[in-house]
Amino acid sequence: MVQQWLRRRLGERGGRILLGHLHRRALARSVAVGLLCGLVPGPLQMLSAAALALWWRANAPLAMLVTLYTNPLTIVPLYWFAWQLGGWLSGQSPAWHEPRWQMDVQAWWHWLQGLGQPLLLGLPVLALGLALLGYVSVGVLWRLAVVWLWYRRQQRRAATQNSKS
Repeated sequence: MVQQWLRRRLGERGGRILLGHLHRRALARSVAVGLLCGLVPGPLQMLSAAALALWWRANAPLAMLVTLYTNPLTIVPLYWFAWQLGGWLSGQSPAWHEPRWQMDVQAWWHWLQGLGQPLLLGLPVLALGLALLGYVSVGVLWRLAVVWLWYRRQQRRAATQNSKS
C-alpha cells in the first residue's frame, strides 16, 4: 500500500529507489545505516539515515526506523560510553567534572570543551562499530532462519515419506 502510494507520487523509479526490495542485503544495509545515523545529534538522524539509505540502496523507511534506538532513555548511556571509548582510544583518561549551575558562560564552554575531544573520537567509532555489528548480526540471523526453515522442511518431508510407506 505504501509502495503503491509512493510510486503514484514519485513514479515507478522513485518508489523503487526509496523502498527497494527487502532482501537480506538490503535489510542488513538498512539496519547498518540506522545504527550509524542513530548517534548523529539532534533532528538530523532521520535526514541522514534517509540520505545514506538512498545512497547505499537500503530501505529508507527501515533505516529511519532503526535510528529510534536512541531515545531519551538510551542517549545518555550511549554518549557516556562513546566518551569513555574516545578517552581510551586517545590515551586520555576523560575526567568528569561535575558542572556547577552557577558557572558563567565561559566556565560552561570550558567544561564542554573538556568533554569534546574524547566524545568527538568516540562517537564515530561507536557508530561504525554498531553499524558493523548490526550488518553482521542481520546476516547471521537471516542465515540461521533460512537453515532452520530448511531443517523444518526436511523434517516435514521425512514425516510425509514415512507416513506414505
